[in-house]
Amino acid sequence: MTSTATIPNADHAPADGDLNWSLRLWGILITLCVVLFLDGLDVSMVGVALPSIGDELNLSTSTLQWLISGYILGYGGLLLLGGRTADLLGRRKVFLIALSVFAVASLLGGVVDSGPLLIATRFIKGLAAAFTAPTGLSIITTTFAEGKARNKALSIYTLFGASGFSSGLVFGGLMTGIGWRWTFLLPVPIAIGALIAAFILIPRDKADTSGGYDIAGAILSTSAMLLLVYTVVSAPEAGWGSARTIGSFVAVVALGAAFISVEQRVAHPLLRLGILRRGSLVRANIAIIAMAGSYFSFQFIITIYLQQTLGWSPLALAMALLPAGLLVAFSAPFADRIIDRFGTPRLIIVSLVAMAIGYFLFLRVDTHPAYVALLLPTVLLLGLGFALGFPSINIQATNGIDDHEQGLAAGLVQTSMQVGAAVVLAITTAIITTDATAPDEVLDAYRPGLVFVGIVAVVGVLVAATHFIGRTDKTPAVTS
Repeated sequence: MTSTATIPNADHAPADGDLNWSLRLWGILITLCVVLFLDGLDVSMVGVALPSIGDELNLSTSTLQWLISGYILGYGGLLLLGGRTADLLGRRKVFLIALSVFAVASLLGGVVDSGPLLIATRFIKGLAAAFTAPTGLSIITTTFAEGKARNKALSIYTLFGASGFSSGLVFGGLMTGIGWRWTFLLPVPIAIGALIAAFILIPRDKADTSGGYDIAGAILSTSAMLLLVYTVVSAPEAGWGSARTIGSFVAVVALGAAFISVEQRVAHPLLRLGILRRGSLVRANIAIIAMAGSYFSFQFIITIYLQQTLGWSPLALAMALLPAGLLVAFSAPFADRIIDRFGTPRLIIVSLVAMAIGYFLFLRVDTHPAYVALLLPTVLLLGLGFALGFPSINIQATNGIDDHEQGLAAGLVQTSMQVGAAVVLAITTAIITTDATAPDEVLDAYRPGLVFVGIVAVVGVLVAATHFIGRTDKTPAVTS
């Protein structure tokens, strides 16, 4: 199918294969890319700053996790609602409001002196990102026609997001060297600039008043997601076998069952369950869980180990991880052509294989790691994995979806990314919990966590490979 944009006559959406875009189309794409870059940048910068924040505010490791998990809690809990809200209320309106909230929350995070207040600002930023991320993706998929034009746009867009994650490590090191508060303040001027550009460039679109509102479904899905994320991130502290954790999981299942029941009966469901029959969409969602969950958990482990245990400075850690960001950035001009040539299923498999190898190679780490021989191979493999996998997963998740459900598809894949990351990080944190202080003892406690993140990536490979079961044709498939 071919998407059409609500841009004025001179700037109609390009047809499939038409890559000669107007300046306004480029402006819209770059603005959306900057906002996605900002989301990734924000998460990674704060991750690098965790030890410094903990030292100044006297926060424990389990409390520091909530600076990451609080963001994920708001993000993962409302993504599905955020994507559908964009479809129903208008993408431009939702995007501008959410980006404004993100900027204000960033400013507040840079000035508070309390751990709970800092976590609260992270939760609010997660809520805002739950609306900007799927809305931005759906603006792109309804502006650029499915095929080469959309593949190019999504490749650029998603690689900006991947670059944000990797570049955030570098900026986090630089900003933390000045003072950890700058990791919260840096996004403020970027968000304001993007807000002005979005107000000028993104065309007005009409709300889909014919779709109706599934209020019950919105309440149930949001409650289930929020409770699920809260349960998995608090389980390591409360205990996985505690009555609170088990009761919370039972409540999540009950809310999920009630949500499915409602969606099967209402005239205009928040989530049309039939969309989950698309194998390419389901595989893309599982792949993003494996990629994001393993990567965020790995980043958490090495940040705590290299900085707190081995005494690395934030800047040293940032420079060590810089090659991954450079690899992602320099691959951007070629990503769409690689995807057109080999298809998303193959590239998703290759990306997760690369990341799994990188995690397992890092198991060789010791208390005096040699950078070139030990760290660099892992860093390059993770950069390769993100460069190939992140755009491929997003393209596979949204291709073939009708315009009126693009927000839904975008919300699903983003929800999988955030909730999956929260679940894997919570399990990893439970695995590596230790009271040891000696570097060799800490390393022994962390190795099982490294094995676990590698296994998560391998599971992603196996699921992605099911695309080829029973297929006899050799033609690269982009999404099917």
